[in-house]
Amino acid sequence: MALQIGMIGTGGFAAHHARLLTAMKDVVVAAVCGTSQNKAALFAQGLPSAASYSSVSDMLDGQPLDAVYICVPPFAHGDMELELIARNIPFLIEKPLGVNLATPSTILAAIEDKKLITSVGYHLRYLDGTAKAKELLADHTPGMALGSWNGGMPGASWWRQAAGSGGQFVEQTTHLVDLLRYCLGEIVEVYAAYALVHPRNRDAAADITVPDVGTVTLKLASGAIANLSNTCMLPVGHETELKIFTDHGVLELGPTGLKNIEATCTTQFPNRNDVYQLENEAFLHAVRTGDTSGILSTYADAWRTQQITVLANESALSGLPIKL
Repeated sequence: MALQIGMIGTGGFAAHHARLLTAMKDVVVAAVCGTSQNKAALFAQGLPSAASYSSVSDMLDGQPLDAVYICVPPFAHGDMELELIARNIPFLIEKPLGVNLATPSTILAAIEDKKLITSVGYHLRYLDGTAKAKELLADHTPGMALGSWNGGMPGASWWRQAAGSGGQFVEQTTHLVDLLRYCLGEIVEVYAAYALVHPRNRDAAADITVPDVGTVTLKLASGAIANLSNTCMLPVGHETELKIFTDHGVLELGPTGLKNIEATCTTQFPNRNDVYQLENEAFLHAVRTGDTSGILSTYADAWRTQQITVLANESALSGLPIKL
């Protein structure tokens, strides 16, 4: 029997997940919820079996669903997750979990009370290069990591507002925080410095309240240290990568794969698999069978990444390091 899937959100990530889901056997996108009936109806045009709704409650009342995908901006999280949890409906949610820690903490407590299946879209965990890096790190001693997420200012008005997105470190660089945790273990101290420096972005007419540059120093429980820096003031996209320095050499994780640089040779391990496909397959397998072993980021795990990004924002405001 086909899984009946609901979709909350009508943006690019929702569309990408919907395309993958419709190509899967025994999976039907049966319902779409948007911020308006019109948006939901337009989105549902490419999904012949999907009903459209402007209310999560109406969608859940309208038909039985086996799972729901949540693809909404950071500021929108809260009530929809709690309603799904109350009805025992598993969900896959795109990162980040919110703009703060309070809302995700409330949601996490409810999830753990119900022991609900969840997955969070930290798709870099599913890269071939990431799997190979973890394999190599099993007998390496990492000492330091350097990461960067550099590009331009997104055009969405909610992204440019701290209350809407949480800022670049919460909304984008969260992927590198999560990748760092996944590869090197838990973070125990955070020290951040942010600034809004580009005159265009500082112009009051631009209505921008998020920093456009930032750097965050992190201490890990293992004793290793890391620095993750980001900017959204560039006129073009630039590098997104994580470099891990070990007693064997350097592991460079990027969009194309892993480069393993050692004293005598350099080896490339390209990314070949579709990480979103893997992410979806793992989640839907868990929904069908209860076997969650393929899910690489649960809500509880993602909460720890959210905690680090929110503490980085707090550190930047206070100018002080924060110990967990």
